[in-house]
Amino acid sequence: MFVTVRIFGLCLALLPGIFGHQHKDDLSKYQAKFAQENKPVDKGKLMVRLGRAEFDEIEKEVSANDLNKAIEELREYQKQADSVSKALDASGRKAEKNAAGFLQLQISVREALERLTNILVGLTSDQQKPFEEVREDLDELNRHLIRELFPNQNH
Repeated sequence: MFVTVRIFGLCLALLPGIFGHQHKDDLSKYQAKFAQENKPVDKGKLMVRLGRAEFDEIEKEVSANDLNKAIEELREYQKQADSVSKALDASGRKAEKNAAGFLQLQISVREALERLTNILVGLTSDQQKPFEEVREDLDELNRHLIRELFPNQNH
């Protein structure tokens, strides 16, 4: 009986993926939460889900060859990540001792870099240029976050 309930629950969890989950709705929901949030730590915690939803849209736009829209949304993600990082730094919190917000932001940026690398593979060198510029900035931000989280390590 318990196994049947677990299988049924698993099937329910997979249904959105099978029938085309509304990524646009998720994106709007996370963007609204992000805009309303005032605390840097909570904004940092939101970045993982927000970044995933934004990259779902970016990947759709690249697939539809709407590269201008994709780069626009990528730059928006970059601005959000930068603003959260600056707000966390300004808060005076030490990431090494209390990683909340910093860690989630770093995870989001790392995932963004991985997804961006996958996007770049399918683009011509001319198409890659604006994406590469953002990638370099995100890579720099990622390195900054790692230094904040692990200051006593040689990077």
